[in-house]
Amino acid sequence: MQDNTQAAVKSAERVLDVFELLARGGSEMSHTDISEVLQIPKSSLTQLLRTLASRGYIEMTPNGRGYRLGAELLSLSQSAGHTRDLIAQAEAFLAEITRETGESSALNQLKGDQSEVVATVLGPARLVTHMRLGDLAPLYATSGGKAILAYMPPDFREEYLTQVRFEPATSATLKSAKTLRKQLDAVQQTGFAYSHEEWTPGIIGVAVPVLDGSGKPIGAINVAIPAARFDQGLQKKVERVLRQVTDDLRRHLFPRRQGTASPAI
Repeated sequence: MQDNTQAAVKSAERVLDVFELLARGGSEMSHTDISEVLQIPKSSLTQLLRTLASRGYIEMTPNGRGYRLGAELLSLSQSAGHTRDLIAQAEAFLAEITRETGESSALNQLKGDQSEVVATVLGPARLVTHMRLGDLAPLYATSGGKAILAYMPPDFREEYLTQVRFEPATSATLKSAKTLRKQLDAVQQTGFAYSHEEWTPGIIGVAVPVLDGSGKPIGAINVAIPAARFDQGLQKKVERVLRQVTDDLRRHLFPRRQGTASPAI
């Protein structure tokens, strides 16, 4: 068991060594150069480079003579930066949503196979729902979770739909992947996700995804509305405000993509 653990640690260290070496060099490096600098046997390095290249973390240069960092690694780095920026900036935008709608709002992000509340603003009404920092919920049961899941890469979404177990939080909680799939398709068409008392009795959630410059979800913003106040007029108002403020947030986070609007809207 100890030998397996040591081997896994050694493999992880080699991956990091390759990334750091290619980043320091700033240009292509051949298989031989990498092997010599890092003192990795060529046979072991060959499989390591193939695996990293297949995942897009490194890539062969056009002339076929060497390797360089790949687009997927750059995307991960940028996504992490955007996520930190999003959390730091979110509260001001959530405050605007709550001011315009009179309802509590929150920013949700993916944590494993759940959604987590990472920022929230409480509504001013006496009858409100409290979304607390750190609250976790299944993706299938909340509007924010559905908004994130709908825009995740197809392989992630399909794996989730295949493996998820639907635990009833309320009598309205979804019970099948077939129903969830239909809802996710609708989210992609309209840009809005809904939870009708599926996680908290008496609460209706409306959410939109927050997408990065490449169209990947880095979070979702939702409004939680007591069912007693929910009607068509408030629904339209909440959708309009969510659309507008989320577009403003995206322009703030990605100023070079000012022409990019909310998905499917």
